Amino acid sequence: MFKNKRLLAVSISLLLIVSIAGCKSNFEKIRASTDIAKKYQEAVILYNKKSYSKALILFDDLVQRYRGRTEAEDLYYYYAYTNYNLKDYTTARYHFKTFSDTYPNSPKAEECRYMAAYCYYLESPIYSLDQENTIKAIESLQLFINLYPKSERVAEASKLIDNLRSKLETKSYANAKLFLDIGDYRSAVIAFRNSMRDFPDTKYAEEMEFLTIKAQYLYAKNSIEYKQEERYNEAIALYNEFSENYPSSKYLKEAQSLKKDSDKSIVEVRKLLATSLPKVKEQEVKEEEIKNSPNE
Repeated sequence: MFKNKRLLAVSISLLLIVSIAGCKSNFEKIRASTDIAKKYQEAVILYNKKSYSKALILFDDLVQRYRGRTEAEDLYYYYAYTNYNLKDYTTARYHFKTFSDTYPNSPKAEECRYMAAYCYYLESPIYSLDQENTIKAIESLQLFINLYPKSERVAEASKLIDNLRSKLETKSYANAKLFLDIGDYRSAVIAFRNSMRDFPDTKYAEEMEFLTIKAQYLYAKNSIEYKQEERYNEAIALYNEFSENYPSSKYLKEAQSLKKDSDKSIVEVRKLLATSLPKVKEQEVKEEEIKNSPNE
């Protein structure tokens, strides 16, 4: 009984191996065939079966062979989507764009122009990484909208642009906050202002305006004495603007504390300069006298 089951299992295994080998052999025969019509037909069958890796092997060969023929348009369309379905978005993007440039009057040209931009969108990385592809995706999607303003895909393209801009907005905010975290307060002030200028409707506006006050306050606090009053006054001006814009802000109490400390620090630095300035002047006079005295 046990031997019969074992023999049956071995037989089934051999049949599977032969079957798989036969399928592979059949594909290799088609791949090596000079019958390009049959090869094209098989490539489409494999594509529809979602056997994209095998379909790509055949399409790679057929693209060159069908160049200039009437079938080339549909073949190239399949070729672009095969790369897309294999998640090779860089290659797919190139072929989608090439299709729309080569066949601008094709009913599929609009779709391929959109897909080229969408591939850029899919290649856009997380906000903390370099955003070159994000910027290119925005440009490509905007170009699509400009070229096809009545397309049913315009709404989706606009939504994708909003998503991408949100990513750039977050990166801009994070970069500015990083300057504050590492103690480069002057750069933080500039970066926060630039971020709010570039993204006037940013969701981080309230927080960034508060952090600008904080960065300016710390910039003043860490400055040399004779420049502190001017810089504290800038922090106070920023506070006044913030309190007017956000009278109920959750940051208002801390902002008020920074303003109070700025007022207090201005009084202190004035006293310090009042006592130290005569000594500085006296030292400058002595240095000038030494400089102008005749050599012995």
